[in-house]
Amino acid sequence: MNPWPAMHSSAKHDDSQLATVIVTVRMEDAGDRDYTFKVPFKIGRAEECEICIKNEFVSRSHVSVSVENGEWWLNDLNSSNGVYVGDERVPRVQLKEGLIVRLGVRGPEVRFRVLKPVVAPPPADTKKVKSDYVQHYFGKGDTKRPAGEHTMLIRTVFAEVQKKQKRQYGGVIAALVGVMVCLGGFALYQYHQVSKQWAMAKDIFYSMKTLDIDIANLQDAVKASNNQQGMEQIKRIEAQRGEMENSYDHYLASLHVYSPKMSEQDRLVLRVARIFGECELDMPPDFVAEVKKYIKYWQSSDRLERAITRARANNYTALISREMLAEELPPQFFYLALQESDFDPYISGPPTRKGIAKGMWQFIPETAVKYGMHLGPLVDMARPDTLDDRHHYEQETVAAAHYLKDLYGSDAQGSGLLVMACYNWGEDYVLPLVRSMPLNPKDRNFWMLLQKHRDKIPKETYDYVFYIVSAAVIGENPRLFGFNFDNPLANLDAQSQVNGFGKTASSENWTP
Repeated sequence: MNPWPAMHSSAKHDDSQLATVIVTVRMEDAGDRDYTFKVPFKIGRAEECEICIKNEFVSRSHVSVSVENGEWWLNDLNSSNGVYVGDERVPRVQLKEGLIVRLGVRGPEVRFRVLKPVVAPPPADTKKVKSDYVQHYFGKGDTKRPAGEHTMLIRTVFAEVQKKQKRQYGGVIAALVGVMVCLGGFALYQYHQVSKQWAMAKDIFYSMKTLDIDIANLQDAVKASNNQQGMEQIKRIEAQRGEMENSYDHYLASLHVYSPKMSEQDRLVLRVARIFGECELDMPPDFVAEVKKYIKYWQSSDRLERAITRARANNYTALISREMLAEELPPQFFYLALQESDFDPYISGPPTRKGIAKGMWQFIPETAVKYGMHLGPLVDMARPDTLDDRHHYEQETVAAAHYLKDLYGSDAQGSGLLVMACYNWGEDYVLPLVRSMPLNPKDRNFWMLLQKHRDKIPKETYDYVFYIVSAAVIGENPRLFGFNFDNPLANLDAQSQVNGFGKTASSENWTP
């Protein structure tokens, strides 16, 4: 159906003192169409409207445009889909030059131009002209110094020229002040717009985090019941999250968060934090510098390169990546195992009140049993035990992935850095502190934990988190940081790349 039926106008009069309104209606599939009015009119889907638009988002009588106190105003006629200026729904708005409104969130765009009537200047006042002429040529001169008529005339003319120059300069200065005020107002407007976009982007990000938690918990329930309807629901939620992620990346680009002036090292720090579930827009100002400090610690020894070499030689990289992706976790948790054991499956930790941690992932006895592992007869001895499942790295890696997934869906609210803190210090210590904070992802992350409870967090746990994050940053582009090996996670298989976590931070198509 043609969305542009003929325009109707029931107006019979013409008010020459009223501004002319030019209306441009834009439709994606029909191009633009212009209308001109000097009298009130309506826009809607009904034929009796002066501007009739056949569109599903337009109500029968959507808006009216009328004159109030000599100014044009647009009023929403209680339409179903509303009227939007930018991202804000408005009940009414004054027509200004260049105003753009949208009829419904996804409806047609309407642009207004207001042409003020040309007012003829008043006729010249003959008496005033004569008075100015006399004053111009016969104004007072210097009475203390007699002069001839010719000199007096020159003095008079010169004095008038000076006065005119002062007025001209005053006008120029006033104009410059006006320009500065306008520029300041525009800068203030831009600042408010950027602040608004910044806040909207953060709201989208933390809404995604809420969906992540819902998906994680729903997946556990669906797996337990094998519910087909639940699986379909998960797919719908995941599709919704994908749309939100695209919107968030769009905001990052428009806000120039990853500016061209930013160094590649700084970019990697932000991207890795994003991979672990932290918001680029909410990171502390000293976070990048703190991560770089721990990168220097790694650069001061060969520990990282030796551990990566061991992981590759024993194919731990592929195993860990596969199990993390199977639980929809970032494969960069690979570096958590590095921090725990340097990828040594036979290592034993020191005796603690909860027993001796063993294996590549350093499970304590209680957690090992909880995740289905059998303890060996040497459970209380700090030595390898072939009958202890914790030394079977395949089985322990599967258990570690399940454990990390459970932490993600807990009160940690999808914060990867909080998950690391729980893994190191123990969820029984971290989560009670987390639960003392507001119940939403925006207020439950590692930064807020440090801000509210820094004196209670052990230095070992603080170091633990930053060692993992900094190792993950180095791993994305080792040679950029002076290491002689390649990204151990760069060769994930194509199926893994389908999942957003399968993309490394240095992937070109990942860049916001």
